[in-house]
Amino acid sequence: QVQLVESGGGLVQPGGSLRLSCAASGFNFNLYAVRWYRQTPGKERELVAISTSAGGSTNYADSVKGRFTIARANAKNTVYLQMNSLKPEDTAVYYCHAKRLSYEYWGQGTQVTVSS
Repeated sequence: QVQLVESGGGLVQPGGSLRLSCAASGFNFNLYAVRWYRQTPGKERELVAISTSAGGSTNYADSVKGRFTIARANAKNTVYLQMNSLKPEDTAVYYCHAKRLSYEYWGQGTQVTVSS
């Protein structure tokens, strides 16, 4: 069964850190480019970070550059999003997305709330 499962969201104070995990099963995750998106009510889904297949390269939205890091643990079929120096505007549901050619999968999302 193909699955992407996010975890690690929660409530954190401004300036704090969280690490999100995206665990894959049922397909060869290492062959897929992985993206983290986020979405808040009434807004379009925003691309946050990309890791190409096998972690060849990464890229980030300007809004998170220098604060967020995407990293792959291929042996664990897992991709992480380390989020530091969090701001209230980072509050959103974060989604993991894997894509290769015409195949793509989404996780169910994990809520991140940055508030004092």
